[in-house]
Amino acid sequence: MNDARSEVCPECGSNPLDRGESASRRAFLKTIGLSAAGLTLSGRGWVEAATITPFGRIEPPQVGPSPTSAAESAAARLFASLDSEQKGILHLPFSSPLRRRINANWAVTRLTIDDLTTEQQALAREAVRAVMSPDGYERMLKQMEEDYGGLGSYHLAFFGQPWGQAKTEEEASEGFEFVLTGRHVTLRADGNTNPGVAFGGPIVYGHGAGDGEAGLPGNVYYNQTRTANQVFQALDGPQRKAALLPKAPAETSVKVQGDHGSFPGLAVGELSSDQKELFRSVLKTLLAPYREEDQTEAMALIEAQGGLDRLHIAFYETGDLGNDREWDIWRIEGPSAVFHFRGSPHVHAYINVAKNA
Repeated sequence: MNDARSEVCPECGSNPLDRGESASRRAFLKTIGLSAAGLTLSGRGWVEAATITPFGRIEPPQVGPSPTSAAESAAARLFASLDSEQKGILHLPFSSPLRRRINANWAVTRLTIDDLTTEQQALAREAVRAVMSPDGYERMLKQMEEDYGGLGSYHLAFFGQPWGQAKTEEEASEGFEFVLTGRHVTLRADGNTNPGVAFGGPIVYGHGAGDGEAGLPGNVYYNQTRTANQVFQALDGPQRKAALLPKAPAETSVKVQGDHGSFPGLAVGELSSDQKELFRSVLKTLLAPYREEDQTEAMALIEAQGGLDRLHIAFYETGDLGNDREWDIWRIEGPSAVFHFRGSPHVHAYINVAKNA
């Protein structure tokens, strides 16, 4: 990467093998009080019956993915296929600080999907495809090809022991997470063994296409900026004044603040019914790239802490590509969620949804 790009996008210019600490999930709870929230959920995002663990414990129904969901099952089969040398590199403790890291360009381990055997590569691709929606997977494949040479160039790791493969009760109780990283991607599948945290923790996506040009031509995520700006255009004068702020916070500042946090921008609870419908379309667009199970868990966590009315939306004057007042940097935040979209000079987006401490 050239020096000019590094100056405007220092996160992209970082060494992908640099494993320094970044944002943390220390404040995340181990449980989620769904009954207190009065939620009724159905469909693929709900595990209908209690689960009996490999060590005989009975776990209650949960919202979100399970250890036997498609992505987790593929990841577990991939883990079981590793030889001792591969496992020595790819298998890390569930307590490792690397599991908490988020960054727009990093390598969780030095091995990539292309370093695996042909059979193992197929399992890795199966796991990645299963954690995405069909449209999200196709967008991500295009982004990966253009940004990093394709899915095979992305790095992977396993934290903890997969479902059914733990050798002790202690190993079984600590959790499991499959992680994929590289340029503009941090993707996770944890089977909800880290409950109260959607997507297994903070995730990152992005795309370098259209770098620095208004409208980001060719960028697979520009549609999200266009949808968000429909909300801004629907605001009246006082609402725009509240929603439009001069300078955005750091893109990695996505720690969930909880009920007593300070949230920038305009409260969604102050929007009209028509405006709220537009806002829902923004949230739907942000979640759309991912599997239904993760979408369901994210919305359940948001609903459990006040719903959409507790969220705020903010747009930022900095980074207005082309000075066209189509705001390229924007943010949605509330007690249990942070969505930070940095669309200038190209897309870096962060999602962190979790029950607060």
